[in-house]
Amino acid sequence: MAAAPRTSDPTPPAGAPGGLFLGLISGTSVDGIDAALVAFEPSPRIVFARTYPYPADLQADVLRWSQASAQLALDDIGRLDTRLGRMFAAVARQALDDAGVAAADVRAIGSHGQTLRHDPRGESPFTQQLGDASVIAETTGITTVADFRRRDVAAGGQGAPLMPAFHAAVLSSPGEDRAVLNLGGIANLTLLPRQGPVRGFDTGPANGLMDAWCLRHRGERYDRGGAFARAGRVDAALLARLLDEPWFAMPPPKSTGRDQFQLDWVAARLRDESPADVQATLCELSAVTVADALRAQAADCRRLLVCGGGVHNPLLMARLADHLPGVAVESTAALGLDPDFIEAAGFAWLARETLAGRPGNLPAVTGARGARVLGAIHPA
Repeated sequence: MAAAPRTSDPTPPAGAPGGLFLGLISGTSVDGIDAALVAFEPSPRIVFARTYPYPADLQADVLRWSQASAQLALDDIGRLDTRLGRMFAAVARQALDDAGVAAADVRAIGSHGQTLRHDPRGESPFTQQLGDASVIAETTGITTVADFRRRDVAAGGQGAPLMPAFHAAVLSSPGEDRAVLNLGGIANLTLLPRQGPVRGFDTGPANGLMDAWCLRHRGERYDRGGAFARAGRVDAALLARLLDEPWFAMPPPKSTGRDQFQLDWVAARLRDESPADVQATLCELSAVTVADALRAQAADCRRLLVCGGGVHNPLLMARLADHLPGVAVESTAALGLDPDFIEAAGFAWLARETLAGRPGNLPAVTGARGARVLGAIHPA
């Protein structure tokens, strides 16, 4: 959920050449590619960040082909991989131009790519992100680290979420039990207790279902200010049918994506509800599933730091606060970190960890057999 382009202050970087990392990601909302240029010394800071929208035809293809019911030929996948690689490369070059930074000053690009399928629980577990990293490296002349999720899946993990290690590095506090909530297309939680291991998992839909429903019924890519949902009311019977999904009752570690939670999933549970009532109920679904998961897994949490596009939906934020009395619900902006670009900055950090030979996953989060160095390195 985003108005494009979003941007953070393009402050010119200071520091030695080669000290910057560029993170790139397109999430399950498929609203654009987030680019974040990050310096890590002496402490992590986002130097420049912006969201670059997809061309309409490419966005439509990704949205259509990421549905679980979509049937793709091998040629379709190959061509889409190249098209996305070219798009990510173009965004990287444009971001550097907009920031006034030379490619030589960037140590590496960390590219998440665009998830097409994610099924870490099947007989042959897999996760698939497109956006050919060889094309990115060849076009930009910058070493590119990509394909971060598959090593964790190969080690028996979910391959997601991957941000908890980064969240722990930049958002934890020894003084209180905290959690970080990313409200992208899918919602995921990172639990940051004062004592004990960092944990994290997906909770279910965040903006993805609301965005898709809004596009279908209003022709708008997201529900600006929650106005569409405010025009309706929560339908208790529909909410109950949505919450009856067995996935919600599964214990962590767990992850999901658009291939599971998409409009076909919603349609199978509809009766004769009005479009506005459905939108209000989908917003409530996001809030309830996050709140239920936080209470079940981190009852002592007293601060919920929210990032991702959903932070701009005041109705969703208000419903979260209503369902979590005693918990301070606030944007990561309160700690000086732009909520729109936390995830892109995280993939810059993961690229840095990969090049240093350090693990990027947390087995307690993903369920992997152990810590693993993530990603494949594509030299410049």
